[in-house]
Amino acid sequence: MHLNSLSVVFLFFAVAIDRSHGDEQVAHGTVFVDANQNGMLDSGEHPLVGVAVSNGRNVVVTDGVGRYSIDVDDDTIVFVVKPTGYRTQMDRDHLSRFYYIHKPHGSPKDLKFPGVLPTGPLPSTIDFPLYKQDEPSAFDVVFFGDPQPRDQKEIDYIAHDVVEGLIGTNAAFGVTLGDILFDDLTLFDSFNRTVGRIGIPWYSVIGNHDINFSTDKDELSDETFERVYGPAYFSFDYGGVHFLVIDDVHWMTDGERRFYRSGLSDKQLDFVENDLKNVPQDRLVVAMMHIPLVKSTPWLEPKRDRLFRILESREHCVSLAGHTHHHEHVMIDESLGWKKPQPHHHIINVTVSGSWWSGRPDENDIPHTLCADGTPNGHTVMHFDGQEYLLEYRAARKSANYQVRVMAAEEYQDDRPLFHANVFNAMPEATVEWKLGHDGQWQIMEKTSEADPLFLKRWEDEQKRLPDVPWRKIPKPMKSPHLWKADLPRELPPGTYAIHVRCTNPNGQVLTGHRIFRVR
Repeated sequence: MHLNSLSVVFLFFAVAIDRSHGDEQVAHGTVFVDANQNGMLDSGEHPLVGVAVSNGRNVVVTDGVGRYSIDVDDDTIVFVVKPTGYRTQMDRDHLSRFYYIHKPHGSPKDLKFPGVLPTGPLPSTIDFPLYKQDEPSAFDVVFFGDPQPRDQKEIDYIAHDVVEGLIGTNAAFGVTLGDILFDDLTLFDSFNRTVGRIGIPWYSVIGNHDINFSTDKDELSDETFERVYGPAYFSFDYGGVHFLVIDDVHWMTDGERRFYRSGLSDKQLDFVENDLKNVPQDRLVVAMMHIPLVKSTPWLEPKRDRLFRILESREHCVSLAGHTHHHEHVMIDESLGWKKPQPHHHIINVTVSGSWWSGRPDENDIPHTLCADGTPNGHTVMHFDGQEYLLEYRAARKSANYQVRVMAAEEYQDDRPLFHANVFNAMPEATVEWKLGHDGQWQIMEKTSEADPLFLKRWEDEQKRLPDVPWRKIPKPMKSPHLWKADLPRELPPGTYAIHVRCTNPNGQVLTGHRIFRVR
């Protein structure tokens, strides 16, 4: 497969123009099991029947001999929808190469960052090699929100803060939910080499900082991303689950300035609708995007409503996004435009970069970079088993058990004995309880809408010392969506005590945290 990359080229098929439709071009090819792993369709290799192939709008399936035909124009990416039980070809950084780019004249030359080189005319076949692999119904996926490095130094932060702890993971694959970089698209290759050391297949969602800002047209803003990663939206299956990547970043101009908004094209929505027609209703659909569905702008709402209507047709569906640099579970219901009686579970994923690599560096010279809701930077691991799923949060360089930060004074005397618990991965309607000591009685905590006390203190300290600090300023605190509070007993005898907090999510997941304090 010719990838049109400046660094990686796979030559495992040839393509030609089908002149039988006049000026219209039709791509043909075969999806097959590449038994000798040479990337080419050889005599005797087994064709695969019923595998979906798309041109970014239409979706066709291979016939009884593994063949397909699909229309293309001079700006088309043809891609295979990887079926369960097979993998696509991977490059050395474990990026999936499941597509062919057809841009006879290449990308425009006036882009700030290079796009696709001219691919030339379409030859006679686009063949997609696949390779058998075991895919159990129970598996894990790693999700990164917004790694967003500005430079190589911040890529090194990613390497030491998150990537090193994932080497050796048994996850099936990983996904970056957009803002792979922070505007400097020359860093794609370095980022890919770093994340590639985890050693698992990796997929990428486009974010608003991953586009060429030097163009006025949305359809040209993805050219560099396409050169490196292929199509900005696509789908694939793994272990009986259908994963759908969505591009919801729309680059535009009002004549005086260039800017982005959340946006969805009709072409992409046609693809989503056509793609899901081939997915049985008993399959879980996982939609992955950059800008959260709840961050819609008024002009986008008709397009978002169409996406909602498509997703509402599914019996089992969940979605993930990044972008806002905090962690939150949102249940999208009628008040947000969702018409199905059962709300849609939408996860705004914690970011690798936290609050854009800001705040006081630690002993490893890595900023604390707490998210503005008080969540430590990190990643998530999602467990899948058929139609069931469970999201687990992982703080950077912390134990997997670090799920709740209990915030209480070191010592209480005459002051009000208030304490807080930030339950990073709490879902709406979670029950949060506390007790004093192992033998205490569990009591309900009160959910509160305020800033995380630890983040607020750090922000206030840095605001006062701002002229003197050499690190990047942390953002203003936000009201944390997962913060609880309670009062300790006012007349505790002098001594040392332990607060125990537990959160029970509606799905049965239990998260715990502890804090030791003293009474004089």
